[in-house]
Amino acid sequence: MSNEIFAFTKAERKKAKLKLNLSGPSGSGKTYSALQMASGLGSRIAVIDTENESASLYATEFTFDTLPMRPPYSPERFVGAIQAAYNMGYDVLIIDSASHEWTGSGGCLEINDKAAARFKGNTWSAWSETTPKHRKFIDALLQTDIHIITTTRSKTETVQGEGRKILKLGMKCEQRDGFEYELTVSLDMLHENHLAIPTKDRTGLFSHDGEQITRQTGERILAWLNDGRSQEEALAAQFQEAIERIGNSTDIAELGIIYTPFKGTEYEQDVIAACGQRKTALTQAQGAIQ
Repeated sequence: MSNEIFAFTKAERKKAKLKLNLSGPSGSGKTYSALQMASGLGSRIAVIDTENESASLYATEFTFDTLPMRPPYSPERFVGAIQAAYNMGYDVLIIDSASHEWTGSGGCLEINDKAAARFKGNTWSAWSETTPKHRKFIDALLQTDIHIITTTRSKTETVQGEGRKILKLGMKCEQRDGFEYELTVSLDMLHENHLAIPTKDRTGLFSHDGEQITRQTGERILAWLNDGRSQEEALAAQFQEAIERIGNSTDIAELGIIYTPFKGTEYEQDVIAACGQRKTALTQAQGAIQ
């Protein structure tokens, strides 16, 4: 049986960074819409451009820095570029497009085909090497403290119905299955009118009838994201509550539970000191009773 102490704390809304994907076929307005949204999220915008510098066509309308990326489109290179954008203090990062990490030259599918050669052609076994590489890319998207907008190419999925009738099933994103559901918001861009249709929307801000993406869209999302305390503010408030709880505690074992959420934070030593003082006081009190 594990000796790990699990400490639950009151859930609360915190400030967050946007993780959003725009998926659509060529010409649906993904890049332009991403820049529109980014301009409402922050002033310092960076673009990882795998699309032959197509984002730079809009340099007269938007102010942003660009990183033209050429093959190989390995997950490791995307992770490095994401970290570089964060280290350089950008407010928003656009990855145009994230499809290359999966289907591009040197991307995951190609990496897996090469790995399969070591598994005697067994591509399924090769995924034991490829999946962790891709997972690091996903983790970088989700955990890096910066707004990130990705674009992905998509194709219209069709099947043959009764007779020779062709039925459209919707858009299939050129990324690993389930990629869009990892994010805060996923939008499908329609080629005909450049409307964005939500396929996943934790914000509740997007109409299922579709809407044009504008700068105001980014501003609206930013207001929603900021409707809560930052992690630093939340931790500071939690620390004050913990100090009060320590002072009122009559159970030595409880002190270890109170301490757990502050391990590795700037408040760790203060909490340890407070717990130690309270433990000494409780021990002395118990000794006096005995």
